Amino acid sequence: MKLKKEFLRSLPKVLLHDHLDGGVRPQTVIDLAKEYHYTKLPTTNANGLAEWFHRGATRGSLPLFLEGFEHTCGVMQTEHALERVAYEMMEDMSKDGVVYVETRFAPIFHTLKGLHCETVVKAVLKGLERGKKDFGVEYGLILCAMRNMKPALSQEIAELAVDFRNSGVVGFDLAGEEGGYPPKKHVDAFHYIQRENFNITIHAGEAFGKESIWQAIQWCGAHRIGHATRLIEDMKVKDGGVLNMGTLAQYVLDKRIPLEICLTSNVHTGAVKNLEEHPFGILYHYKFRVTLNTDDRLMSNITLTDEYYTAAEVFHLKLEDLEKLTINAMKSAFLPYKKRMVLIYDVIKLGYAKTREQHKK
Repeated sequence: MKLKKEFLRSLPKVLLHDHLDGGVRPQTVIDLAKEYHYTKLPTTNANGLAEWFHRGATRGSLPLFLEGFEHTCGVMQTEHALERVAYEMMEDMSKDGVVYVETRFAPIFHTLKGLHCETVVKAVLKGLERGKKDFGVEYGLILCAMRNMKPALSQEIAELAVDFRNSGVVGFDLAGEEGGYPPKKHVDAFHYIQRENFNITIHAGEAFGKESIWQAIQWCGAHRIGHATRLIEDMKVKDGGVLNMGTLAQYVLDKRIPLEICLTSNVHTGAVKNLEEHPFGILYHYKFRVTLNTDDRLMSNITLTDEYYTAAEVFHLKLEDLEKLTINAMKSAFLPYKKRMVLIYDVIKLGYAKTREQHKK
């Protein structure tokens, strides 16, 4: 059957890779800028600002893609602003059919006006928790360290993540520009997370080669990989088929390491030339544990429904494929096992079963 967006929006979905400061509503950016006297916005028209963010993010370069964050982070410098953005994100997730979301952000970017990182995290969690109560969406929060910052700061964020593990923080991430900033420089922070039996996801293989993915896994102990687009470099592909795999790709496949695929974003940042050349199709066909994600909803002007639709159209996915991808994501979530199973069987599988019954009628 034809998978239309309205239909896809009604399906239960799981989102593991979404940046809080990359998904702010344009009008909220404008409201907060006015409230806190932020004067750097290029326009105060919501539609015009949305277009500006999107236009700026589609220049085929990760560093250029990241420029828009100056403005979203610029208005997210108070407890009120952070709570509002987090709460609205949960409402947006509910409207998009997302039943579980892991949102991530770098607390250090929100301390420019004097907030401490602990206060920043508390404000975001307050908004997320309020959103959960009002909209029924489950969530987890991931704290990001930044590649280009000192390893000592990464250690502080790692400790902060562990401190809040019983309050809604579910993992630790390393984000930012890859070139020249290898994950292993921050290895002490990741070893700390490992000793604390906590969760690790790392941006790797987006703007740099398979070596970045290898370091993320073998040096830093990543449980999931953000993007992993360049994993295809460790495979010999001909006519759409894999002739053989290198040891890294085989390891990722064998160990069922989840890959947080962001189709649209990867085109916008230049990680791939176009959607048709995205390695997602090969990775899914050869049974890698792939998931679909938005990355930055504001910058790429997308929802998770849009990503489902794109994947279905470009890679000819059927309803059962989307269900499998959703279950993949829920299996890979940084939630306790029992909670994952409840969401898989009582929400996702049940939701898809009801959808099939309704379609038969």
